[in-house]
Formats: sequence, structure tokens, C-alpha cells
Amino acid sequence: MKVLIAEDDVVSRRALEATLVKWGYEVVACADGSEAWQVLQGEGAPQLLVLDWMMPGMDGVQLCREIRKRAEAPYVYILLLTAKSLRQDVIVGLEAGADDYLTKPFDSHELKVRLRAGRRILDLQAELISARDSLRFQATHDTLTGLWNRAAILDILNRELARNRRSGSQLGVIMVDVDHFKTVNDTLGHLAGDVVLREIALRMRASMRSYDEIGRYGGEEFLVIAAGCTAPDTLKLAERLRDCIGRETVALAGQTITVSGSLGVASSSECQEADENWLLRAADAALYLAKQRGRNRVELFCSAHLPSMGLSEEVEARPSSLNGTSQ
Repeated sequence: MKVLIAEDDVVSRRALEATLVKWGYEVVACADGSEAWQVLQGEGAPQLLVLDWMMPGMDGVQLCREIRKRAEAPYVYILLLTAKSLRQDVIVGLEAGADDYLTKPFDSHELKVRLRAGRRILDLQAELISARDSLRFQATHDTLTGLWNRAAILDILNRELARNRRSGSQLGVIMVDVDHFKTVNDTLGHLAGDVVLREIALRMRASMRSYDEIGRYGGEEFLVIAAGCTAPDTLKLAERLRDCIGRETVALAGQTITVSGSLGVASSSECQEADENWLLRAADAALYLAKQRGRNRVELFCSAHLPSMGLSEEVEARPSSLNGTSQ
């Protein structure tokens, strides 16, 4: 574990550093509080600190106060070294944010056990952060594919819509459905179906821009959000996704199978009042048409005559100029 020590006395600093290295710590040594504060701004800064109280520039107590102001940062355990032994001085140091203190000259054994206590607290913090991040990931991601789950991708869609309304930019949505997926499950089993979904998810994620978002919408359906994309841009992305899905076979136990996808594209440019419901229904309608027209193709939704969004009767979709071969 990394330990930062801040001590202005050269002899004391070197002796303390040598002791901590002997105990197996990686030491970052600073000559005063100001230097220590600069180190703590960097990435991967130590979280276990040994600070001398009396230092030029920024002393140990001032440094404690500055560190505790950073509420968003991971917790830092601070051991304050001080020649002050009066109770009121100790209280000042602890109230400033120090977790523990040692009076000088200190006993090396006492220093060792106090550092060990700090390590235990930091290790516990790391475990709690890991558990929190794991729960957060599980709450927002699909366990099979690792993509955003339905709730998360819809939340992203709403955030992008709000941002686009403020900026006046456009937004594209792509609904993706794996062709004949039921046949894969029925003939090869659900484990094979899981392999297919994972592989398709990986292929699509690798074919998208870093700021595009994709989630598992349900079953064998995926939802892609293309921020800042016009209808032609979204159509190109959809064709790229269609190509990556079927470009190579999927390897299963002892065999390979050919897969393909049908995609429906909708763009906010087709409707000034486009909201989540409008985009999803439009993309779904275009996807339905892609299925009707033979699968393994992209269809782009057109809303020239949709005054009230009665999609069942009024949807019109136009085919992509780059459609794949129908199955």
C-alpha cells in the first residue's frame, strides 16, 4: 500500500521513510504540506497519510482541513504526528479531520499498529466501493450481454432527447431484432441462443462510435441510440450493424450457424415533437416492415402523414438503399 509522509525535517523524513519501506509500504515523501497537497491532486494518490503538524507553508492541520473538503474523493486515512501533547491541541487536530495521532518522539511499534488500523479501514472502504459498483452495474446492465438493460437504455434515451431539445440537434434510434431466433432456441437449445445473443452484442458494440449507446430491449431485441445523428447518418450506422451481425458465422459446440438481423430506424428529424414513445413506436414499425420484406435488411421510418401518431394505420417506411439480401 502507498503511504504519503509529509515532514519538513530531512533527518526525520528519511528515517520515517526507511522504516515504512522496511514494513513493506510504498512511500511518497514530501518536504511540506504544500507539496503533499499537490501530490494528492494526482491520479492514484496515496490514501494513507502520515503528516507532521508543524510544517512551513501548509501545516498538517491545514492540510487535513483541505483534504476533508473533498467529499467526492475516496476516503483518506490521516495519522497526525505532533509534539503537542495538550488535550486541547489533540482535539484541534482531530476536529480538523485527522483520524489518529502520535506524539513525538513516537514509538515505532505504536506507529506500526496505528498504520495497520488505517489499512484495515481503507481495505474495508475498497470492499464497500467494489460491492456498490457491482450492485450499480447489476441494476443497470443486462446480465447475459453486459449491455445496458431495458430500464437503463430508456433512461439514456430520455436524457438524450432532453439534451437534443436544448441544443436543437437530432437523434437517431435503431431497433434491432435477431432473425429466426426462436428457431435457434428450439433446435439448438437456450444455451446456444445465449451464445448467439452475446456474440451479436459484442459485434454491434465494436461497430459503434464510443458515444453511441446500445441496450438489450427485450428477448432478442436491442435498442441503439445514436446521439447527434441525422436520419442518413443513423441509416448508415444501422447498415453497418446489420453487416457486422451476419458477416461471420457464430461458433457453437461442434458447429457454426449463420445469423442475421432486421433493423428499424427512426429519427427525431421526422417529427418536431418526437418523444420517447414516438421514436420507439416508429422504430418498431420500421422493424416490422423489415421483417415483412424478407429480414436481414434495414428500413427507415417516414412520418410525412402522421398528425396523431396512429402508427397501425398510418406508418409509412422507406427501404434503405443498402439493404442486405433477404432470407
